Amino acid sequence: MRQKERTQMSESMLLAVFLTLAGGFQDAYSYNCRDKVFANAQTGNIVLLGQNLAQGNWEAAVRYLVPLGAFLLGVYVTEWVHYHYKEYEKIHWRQMVLLAETVILIAVGFFPQSWNMFANGILSFACAMQVNSFRKFRGIPCATTMCIGNMRSGTEYLCRYHLTKDPQMKKKSIHYYTIILIFAVGAAWGALASNTLGERAIWISAVFLVLGFLLMFLKEDSGLIFRQEK
Repeated sequence: MRQKERTQMSESMLLAVFLTLAGGFQDAYSYNCRDKVFANAQTGNIVLLGQNLAQGNWEAAVRYLVPLGAFLLGVYVTEWVHYHYKEYEKIHWRQMVLLAETVILIAVGFFPQSWNMFANGILSFACAMQVNSFRKFRGIPCATTMCIGNMRSGTEYLCRYHLTKDPQMKKKSIHYYTIILIFAVGAAWGALASNTLGERAIWISAVFLVLGFLLMFLKEDSGLIFRQEK
């Protein structure tokens, strides 16, 4: 039996749009404006780290090691915040994360090119906070800062829909491919803005996060989702 339920705003699709635009924007910004390092796509950084280590390019290797370490730290800090503030009533702990991430992005916009390694480090830290705090939307697990998991899941549900004709499988597949498209739009916008505005382009991403922060003051999503009762 299927049952309609309301969802909290931290899992709303509108919030997913803002966060995914910010995620795609940040990756394009860090790559185009901050020495071709990925703020979000840590797999790419690991590949480039390994390549530079194999070639003996130690200075270049550190450039990719810093965001990797910062990403791990961001996950750790977010778990700490969740543990200590999950029952805090004045503000949702995920809003604390978005507020901290926004401050970081605003600060990065002031950093000169000579600070690129530090800028990439704290951008990766902020990305880790986001991806670890917002893991599902409309009850569907989803990432707002990377695409490979969304691509796998979207295609899995597409295949299941073709095999079973279950409309829920189709709905989930569309959900994932929509998030991927939004990420691509954010990345395109980030690339264009980086070429035009330079270091301060990251403030556009900060605006998306502020919108998400304000949206979470609403108690619940006005849309409805379907859950399968067990």
